[in-house]
Amino acid sequence: MPSSQSRDHPKPRPTVGFGFTCLTERDGIDRPQCMLCNLVMSNGNLKPSGLKEHLESKHKDHVGTSIEAFKLKRVRYDQKATLSSYGFSAPRKPLLEASYKVSYMIAREKKPHTIGETLVKPCALEMAKIVLGEDAAKKLSQVSVSNDTVHQRIKDMSQNIITQVVSEIKQSPAKISMQIDESTDVSNHSQLLVFVRYVHEKNIKEEFLFCERLETTTKAVDVFKLIQSFFDRHELAWDLIGSICTDGAPALIGKISGFVAIVKEKAPHVLTTHCVLHRQALASKTLPKILKEAMGIVVQTVNFIRGRALNQRLFKKFCDEIGAEHGVLLYHTEVRWLSRGSVLTRVVELQDEILEFLKHQQSPLAKHFEDEHFIVSLGYLADIFSLLNDLNTSMQGRDVDIIQARGKVVAFTRKLPIWCRRVESGNLANFPNLDNILTKDDTNDLCMESVWIQNPFSFDVSRLSDNDLAKDDFIEFQEDPRKKADFERAGMDVKQFWCEQISAYPSLAMRAMNVLVPFTTTYLCEIGFSALLNMKSKWRNRLDVSDDMRVALSATVPRFDVLIA
Repeated sequence: MPSSQSRDHPKPRPTVGFGFTCLTERDGIDRPQCMLCNLVMSNGNLKPSGLKEHLESKHKDHVGTSIEAFKLKRVRYDQKATLSSYGFSAPRKPLLEASYKVSYMIAREKKPHTIGETLVKPCALEMAKIVLGEDAAKKLSQVSVSNDTVHQRIKDMSQNIITQVVSEIKQSPAKISMQIDESTDVSNHSQLLVFVRYVHEKNIKEEFLFCERLETTTKAVDVFKLIQSFFDRHELAWDLIGSICTDGAPALIGKISGFVAIVKEKAPHVLTTHCVLHRQALASKTLPKILKEAMGIVVQTVNFIRGRALNQRLFKKFCDEIGAEHGVLLYHTEVRWLSRGSVLTRVVELQDEILEFLKHQQSPLAKHFEDEHFIVSLGYLADIFSLLNDLNTSMQGRDVDIIQARGKVVAFTRKLPIWCRRVESGNLANFPNLDNILTKDDTNDLCMESVWIQNPFSFDVSRLSDNDLAKDDFIEFQEDPRKKADFERAGMDVKQFWCEQISAYPSLAMRAMNVLVPFTTTYLCEIGFSALLNMKSKWRNRLDVSDDMRVALSATVPRFDVLIA
């Protein structure tokens, strides 16, 4: 006698099918087509009773066939390439591709997912109706760009991109470099950004790795656990990491319990670099007392005018009435190192207008703008920070390596004694603001490495120690006429050249990669946080930005053919 369990839960039977596939005509109408006799029926026969009647009257032998069996028949049916002969298009493939491409552009522009349905599609339909006619607009209306669809498309593309990136990282012949930074978004969630640089297809590639939320604290162990979790999911090992660049936050570079210290326990070989821009920003805080006081007065003045809405409006109107070059002051922020020079320059340009405005407002700050010593200090600060701004700007951007950054810094430091001698002789050409007011170390090893990496065939090999095993390879390398021709070829990039030597001269090439691959600054993380600020606004504060950030910032294009298939 069967048990009660078998009576309550009978064994499921396979679902019966009707043997039809749905085809989309060129006019966008869906019609059923029999996979057994290729008969195309009207749209009204899509209902199950019509399909069943055809199956029972024309194909009695297949009545009761399961859906799984019909799916196998459909595979063979689709391979017969009979669609075009009957005047049918592929089932929704162009519409699917269009949906992915529109979603990709929405993500790249960092726009809300709803914009596809509220703006993009209505505009496209209106243009198609006017230019191409009603039929074209009717077919275009089938492209799905709803909020949920765009969200899913972006998620699919993000997974496709990270799969490509992880595969490229694992295939990199040289160790990769990581750039790490952390910041807080508009919803007060701490976001960790990670970029990587690695060798791919005989060149050095910079790529976005991930943006993940730190759920609780932002301690070094939390950062490490988050990155370790990502590594575990994608089967990456710390041995792949060659260098890590951070902004110098204690949680990241602490010698005892910092993130770098934890990483070195896993991979002692990892080289750590401190963003040169943040290092300079920290050094600039150690100003002499008189200059520090002048900087404080400038900040107070700017806050007095810009920090109060009424004062800001009055100051702008005052500047417009007297025909001043500018109408507003700029804010200074400790986080953005370029802001300090811009603020000081603007204050110098508007110093007379500021003095008159402060007097009119009876502010005690006015007395400082009548003090000659303060004005001179202000002019010097504006000039020196403008020069530092130019240096900082030249070291920012993609593909900046240690050699290039070192060259900029060394050139700047070599100019300083010249500027000092000019000032001592009364020449203030390098300090125009001050002039107007008064008239109204890296190591030697890296140095040598940079020389032979940039100019391998003009480098004197005798400068290398006899104990250096690379000296033998370097002599052989310099005597290879084909390599010299490759190097002299027009348009040859140093990074690309050394990437191409990995197979022929691995020891030299890897030595060059150790200098060319590491990040110099956290510039990519800074532009990443700018994108995050644009993407996760107060109107989208619940957005999980991980996939959107990857699609928006990644240099890798999704494989649309794989996604569509």
